[in-house]
Amino acid sequence: MAARPLVARQPNERLQALIQEAGCSNAGLARRVNMCGAEHGLDLRYDKTSVARWLRGQQPRGRAPAIIAEALGRKLGRTVTIDEIGMANGKNLASGVGLRFSPTVLGAIEQVCELWRSDVGRRDFLSGSSVAASALVEPSRDWLISAPDAQVGRTGGPRVGASDVAAVRAMTQALVDLDHTYGSGHVRPVVVHYLNSVVSGLLAGSYREPVGRELFAAVARLTELAGYMAVDTGQPGLAQRYYIQALRLAQAAGDRGYGGYVLAASMSHLAAQLGNPREIAQLARAAQEGARGQVTPRAQSMFCAAEARGHALMGDARAAQTAAGRAVAAMEAAGSASGSDGGSGDDPVWIAHFDEAYLADELAHCHRDLGQAEAAERCAREALAGHPEGRVRRRAIGFVLLATAQVQKREVEQAVHTGMKAVELLGGLRSNRGAEYLEDFQQRLEPFGEEAVVREFGARLELRAA
Repeated sequence: MAARPLVARQPNERLQALIQEAGCSNAGLARRVNMCGAEHGLDLRYDKTSVARWLRGQQPRGRAPAIIAEALGRKLGRTVTIDEIGMANGKNLASGVGLRFSPTVLGAIEQVCELWRSDVGRRDFLSGSSVAASALVEPSRDWLISAPDAQVGRTGGPRVGASDVAAVRAMTQALVDLDHTYGSGHVRPVVVHYLNSVVSGLLAGSYREPVGRELFAAVARLTELAGYMAVDTGQPGLAQRYYIQALRLAQAAGDRGYGGYVLAASMSHLAAQLGNPREIAQLARAAQEGARGQVTPRAQSMFCAAEARGHALMGDARAAQTAAGRAVAAMEAAGSASGSDGGSGDDPVWIAHFDEAYLADELAHCHRDLGQAEAAERCAREALAGHPEGRVRRRAIGFVLLATAQVQKREVEQAVHTGMKAVELLGGLRSNRGAEYLEDFQQRLEPFGEEAVVREFGARLELRAA
């Protein structure tokens, strides 16, 4: 069967890595491919020279790439895709990668690993994709009605232990700290390469049931972080895919609480950014229902705050106030449970950051969207007073919220002064989210564009951008 060169021929490093992992020689792989092809009614006559050509970048025609993937998969004891062997060539790879809530654990591993590989390879369909509202809500339905995964343990690969899970968790926390300080533009490439090069190998390894659950929980959190970073680098369509897979991984971990967090903290905020308020409230309510009785008061506070955001964006002040009241009450209960030391009690690590300052931040958004300037200013000041210096991006957003409230009160000079504090903080970040907040603030200043202080503010921004 004739071969055709790739458009820009490059060594097929993916295939090379898999051949090495499988412990095959070139001749051995050719024999396996020929035998596998015969089972499918194909008369393939590949030899070691054929495999050498594939490794140099040539790609066989027709069904051959799928046969090669199947042959390697049999040797490795797991499913192998044509993208994994470097032969998707941008055409055979479905653009729906990452958008499916897989019904099986094996399918979930395959889906998320394919997403990571495609992201590292900078597939055009990922970077250029937009968000579909249905693909935000439908996974939440699947998560709500899906039965728990009975078994997640695996055999056949390198042994994965508790220390491997601890390493993933430690890496995640280090990346979170870097992201808070410097923005996702500096950090996201590291996250994606770590997921693709290290974490994918762990998921494909051998682990007993308890370790497997912990592994899926740790990987779910890191996958969600990669999704958040996609938002912060202006790639909402890619973020959506990461969030869906984080939700599925949380299901495999048996962690309903974290699944709710992905819906309320991640997917609902993505819906907010895209101006879909109805979906915000739906996702937050799904989180509350699906994790009922399985989360701490602090997590419940965050879920209710997310629902309040949705109602506020829809202009429903009464529903927003009700949800916000539940959020405040839950946070008060969390404070009581934590004791006098101010710790987070039994809170899992993924919600420990959601404190009174974060809640005030969420409520400031609600009041802003409802046009309640006085309350928005009060909550923004509370948030800024509580956010530590290390939360640079969050403090920048807090200053924008405060400045916006001041514009709503027509205190333009004070608003510009506050806005400059946000600009100074954002100057050290690579954050698309921060830039979007600043752009929104500038638009709110437009009615006052003739005032000298506003013109000066615009000029200073132009200088910084030059």
